[in-house]
Amino acid sequence: MNALVLVEHDGKSVKDATLATITAAAKLGDVDVLVAGKDVGGVADAASTIAGVSKVLVADAPQLDHELAEAVAPVAAKLMDGYDAFVAPATTFGKNIAPRVAALIDVMQVSDVLSIDGPDTFTRPIYAGNAIATVKSNDATKVITVRTTAFEKAAAEGGSATVEKVDAGAGDGKSAFVSMDASESERPELTSAKVIVSGGRAFGSSEQFHALLDPLADKLGAAVGASRAAVDAGYAPNDYQVGQTGKIVAPEVYIAIGISGAIQHLAGMKDSKVIVAINKDEEAPIFQVADIGLVGDLFKIVPELTEKL
Repeated sequence: MNALVLVEHDGKSVKDATLATITAAAKLGDVDVLVAGKDVGGVADAASTIAGVSKVLVADAPQLDHELAEAVAPVAAKLMDGYDAFVAPATTFGKNIAPRVAALIDVMQVSDVLSIDGPDTFTRPIYAGNAIATVKSNDATKVITVRTTAFEKAAAEGGSATVEKVDAGAGDGKSAFVSMDASESERPELTSAKVIVSGGRAFGSSEQFHALLDPLADKLGAAVGASRAAVDAGYAPNDYQVGQTGKIVAPEVYIAIGISGAIQHLAGMKDSKVIVAINKDEEAPIFQVADIGLVGDLFKIVPELTEKL
């Protein structure tokens, strides 16, 4: 088999989610990657050095700027005549494009894959991760998205793939990029951070959330996350949300502060290497998955912890 991996990038470099996706795709066979965008020569060069990549296909055109799904999906679908599988990360980016590719080539999609047990057999979580389903696809061409925290990242250096330009299409003009309102932060990106400090509704307000968590995160060089309850209450922006309906993370250390541990939140962080929980309720579900638990008042514990660091 041979697989085509969709490269997630920021216009300058390849994102870590792509490295894990390449590891997953390698279990299916030979791996080529698709870099789509505008002026993405640098990204293509970076992709060519990733270990395990045989060929880099580059679709470079103005209509692919900002990688709108309506423009990228037809390009990928047209290439699928030469591949047995299309593989994308189960990130917002991948989830936006992969279903469109599946529809264009008229196959089912297997989403959020945790393991690849054969050329047509995969495992994926259901019921917020409480059960793992083994699924088999009889489609001749597979379209899958992979949970990147379930696979090791491929080495970013050591490869020597060839780079080849492909038809970027003409674009249908049905959608156009208008603007992007993105938060700027010097902290690590949530999905690639080695340490995450996450807060819940117990903080009581946006002011207290940031006043207590931000200094602690800065001391640890950590990213800041939040439970859905904290996001819904307006304490933190949507891109901070960790959980089933937010971002799936697996850092070296995950510190959950004032988070009860609802099943939807646990689904997004239970693969973390070390989980530290701080909560005043000793019966909170978060303590059932925590490696280290501290029962107490977060308004006293967090400032003291920050001071001692």
